[in-house]
Amino acid sequence: MLRLNHGNDILASIGAITTAADARALLEGLTDEDNLRKLDTITTAEALIKIANAAVLFQPRDIWINDSSAEAMAFARKRAVEEGEEFTMKNPGHTCHFDLPEDQGRMVNQTFYIVNDDEETSVLAKKMHRDEAHAYVREVMSGLMKGRTMTVSFWNRGPTGAAAAVPAIMITDSFYVVHSGNILYPTVFAAFDAEVQRAGTFFTNCHSMGELSSENIPKARIFMDRSWFTTFSCYCTYAGNPLLLKKGNHRFAVDLCTYFRKEDQLSEHMFITGLTGPGGRKTFFAGAAPSGCGKTTTAMVGTDFIGDDLAQMWIDGQGTIRAVNPEIGIFGIIEDVNWEGDPYLMECIEGKKPAEIIFSNILVDDEGLPHWTGDRQPDPAHGRNYLGEWTPDLGRHRSHPNSRFTLPCTSIDNFNADRARSAEGIPVSVITYSGRDADTMVPVWVARTPDEGVAIGASIVSKATATEVGATGVNRQPWANAPFIPGPLTDYMQAQFLFFNSSKIAQKPVMAGLNYFLTHEARGGSGKGLLGEKKDVKAWLGWLELYAHGDVKGYDTPIGVIPRHEELVPLFAAIGKEYPRELYEMQFALYVDNILRRIDLQMAAYGKEANLPPQLFAVYERQKADLNALKAAHGSVVPVSDLA
Repeated sequence: MLRLNHGNDILASIGAITTAADARALLEGLTDEDNLRKLDTITTAEALIKIANAAVLFQPRDIWINDSSAEAMAFARKRAVEEGEEFTMKNPGHTCHFDLPEDQGRMVNQTFYIVNDDEETSVLAKKMHRDEAHAYVREVMSGLMKGRTMTVSFWNRGPTGAAAAVPAIMITDSFYVVHSGNILYPTVFAAFDAEVQRAGTFFTNCHSMGELSSENIPKARIFMDRSWFTTFSCYCTYAGNPLLLKKGNHRFAVDLCTYFRKEDQLSEHMFITGLTGPGGRKTFFAGAAPSGCGKTTTAMVGTDFIGDDLAQMWIDGQGTIRAVNPEIGIFGIIEDVNWEGDPYLMECIEGKKPAEIIFSNILVDDEGLPHWTGDRQPDPAHGRNYLGEWTPDLGRHRSHPNSRFTLPCTSIDNFNADRARSAEGIPVSVITYSGRDADTMVPVWVARTPDEGVAIGASIVSKATATEVGATGVNRQPWANAPFIPGPLTDYMQAQFLFFNSSKIAQKPVMAGLNYFLTHEARGGSGKGLLGEKKDVKAWLGWLELYAHGDVKGYDTPIGVIPRHEELVPLFAAIGKEYPRELYEMQFALYVDNILRRIDLQMAAYGKEANLPPQLFAVYERQKADLNALKAAHGSVVPVSDLA
């Protein structure tokens, strides 16, 4: 069980400031009159003490307070360019940032949870004892901001007043990080004290890029102190490592929900989007997928886009599951973004619609225009990327596979700003889980019970992607949230079963699996290409929208409910495609041996976990029995015609 405020508070120990008066005295010596006036807005003593202790740790020349005013936003953009962290491009509002070659994704081998003697963490996580982490922060991070400006930003992870939103402080010497955060997070500067009182807590994030060089990369660390909701990060600039409101604070939010808000809240690695169904009704989805597995594409398919990455969920007083996006922008992977699958994004990226965008680690040609792998455009004659000069004959890829774009959601045509900004949250009717699966699961299937739904989430597998430096191979990706679950997976799993089986929920959501990555080769076809296209996503979501309202029934199978062919034909016609019976049979035949092997893999892995909730193995055992009976009757590959 996690205990808060347990063990030595590293930031407080190093800074040694314990009162608001002492904090104020130190901050007065580092801020000019304008910034001191801005700081007067913040009266939460604990926040002021943390800021002062960070200043003692980093020893900056001065402090700049980001109040997220128009002037502050412009100042951060300007300084990011002046400091050389970004450079301007041809289209107005477009800039580009290059990270070091070794700093192109989350540094999984240099990211640690700070733990106490009696504290458990996920078996998938790396951890460091509090004393060792304390020594590292003191010895390596002390004085990293000498001669530089320490910036302090106040952002909210969600709309002000939302039941699951949590305010956070971001301390950094990188104006690229500030610029990115201003795009990605709603300001809470003016309402910080009230939000801290409502949420009962806040998160603190401390980052210094130090002297950036390939030689210093081995010294880079990302620490997450779960007990004190404080992060430390150094010698890195890839936004997923220093901008810790994102995945660092997401981890803290997971802990809050798992241990302190059971059956009331969940913190998920999920998109939120709405689809317009018959009669103009709006049905909202929340969906999990590991990075690089189509999450942003799925979110953008909706008619009412809310968010592409994270979701804070709760059960309201009427028994409705509601969710908010903690962010107001997108930090998306740009590889394979193109007009066919991502028209809303492409309008912004190509400058056809005005938008503020920060590109990272792409190819920029001599005209200042962006290029990336998978954009389906001809190579430019010359340009530069994060490795330096680029020409087609160098034989180098255009962009890193984890190249990114950061832009505000308000620039996207299908963004529903009113719903996204509402503290009431979005009513969620459908929950989806997906990964990268070439040969096993069908494109869409629905759990028959909440327990089966939790089991779908627990069973996600995916190929390792470029988002994680040092990760290789095919990985289990439970709930697509496993890299961000600090405690034992069994604790998180129990929280999932409690939430989705809660008697507080008036109408249980549809819980479904999605798989866009079946290949022709694995399903009896020719070639190794995917057995589908990006735009098919709208058909799969469309079927789930109809299912959620009882408009389609599907076929009952051992893995859950799958669509009937006739239910899908009009949905494909709506996206301008025929959907022949032959393709349907290839996609939805049950490859029983493959599914059984997948279940056995999951059971073997989860069998190593202590205190596993029995509901999971009960689902697996029931599915195995039904699949073996189906195999005995129809063989190892069961066509849909045998399920009718």
